[in-house]
Amino acid sequence: MERELRLMKGNEAVAEAAIRAGVDGYFGYPITPQSEILEYLMEANPYERTGMVVLQAESEVAAINMVYGGAGCGKKVMTSSSSPGISLKQEGISYIAGAELPCLIVNVARGGPGLGTIQPAQADYFQSVKGGGHGDYHLIVLAPASVQEMADFVELGFELAFKYRNPALILSDGAIGQMMEKVYLNPQKPRSSESPDWATTGKGSREDRNIITSLDLDPDGQEQFNHKLIEKYAEIEKNEVRYEEFHCDDAEYLLVAYGTSARVCQKSVQIAREHGIKLGLLRPVTLFPFPKKRIAEISSRVKGILSVEMSSGQMVEDVQLAVNGRVPVMHFGRMGGIVTTPDEVVEQVKILFLGGK
Repeated sequence: MERELRLMKGNEAVAEAAIRAGVDGYFGYPITPQSEILEYLMEANPYERTGMVVLQAESEVAAINMVYGGAGCGKKVMTSSSSPGISLKQEGISYIAGAELPCLIVNVARGGPGLGTIQPAQADYFQSVKGGGHGDYHLIVLAPASVQEMADFVELGFELAFKYRNPALILSDGAIGQMMEKVYLNPQKPRSSESPDWATTGKGSREDRNIITSLDLDPDGQEQFNHKLIEKYAEIEKNEVRYEEFHCDDAEYLLVAYGTSARVCQKSVQIAREHGIKLGLLRPVTLFPFPKKRIAEISSRVKGILSVEMSSGQMVEDVQLAVNGRVPVMHFGRMGGIVTTPDEVVEQVKILFLGGK
């Protein structure tokens, strides 16, 4: 069957993609600028279409723990929120990672810290890729730069989550969540009636019980488990790095940006080249695993790198680690919900690397 063409908001595309991916359950709570995900699912009534359960929980804490329970049963379950709401979910996310359960979390990020603003921002990078909650763990983090990717990453997120028994996070922002673009939607998939062999679905004919927990009071046992997680994350870093390059082959200067900032930087590259500046762009699609090897390779043949973010500078630290001092790595960011312009980025390249020329 062919994919269906629709005009949708990014948030709506996530919701419709979830229904069509055969998701078993969504548990969430409204918060701007992601509320359309929950609103769309409520209005679409996917229970009649596929049997998908949609529930507005009494809080973000309740929602993530409902995800924990559904994931423990081997079901395809998800939640969504925006920055302060994701903060409230961190304990549950750590528990889910510690129990090695697959699920999908969507963060349509807004400005902070605190309640901040309802405008878009990218200041949740540290929270997303460095763990966010307590303990040694990682989420698989996908960073969409279009409404199409908002839809596509739902299915990809679940694929990776179940492949590695690990929570996956779509880190978007309020601009992409609220913008409308054409999107090709996959045909409807039925919900699966099968459960993984590790799921807590009742003992049945098995000799042993399935026990899911993140608790181990024996220090040696807990350390062995953490080594197991480290090995899993290394496998993810080996196999699942995703990125896009724009005019990097002959670039003398490189931009690194994701999400909305990457959309802006594509135009910046075009403007710079029209003025004779050989500028390129690397867009990380996965923020964990981060494309550090590719950035290191490119750094050996460029004169400078600029990390462009809607934050005070977070991803720039991972870029600096990847470059390891080979060339200067600088940061340019706007905050408070302000989205930088392509001309501002080009101007910063001139100031930081070309002496203001």
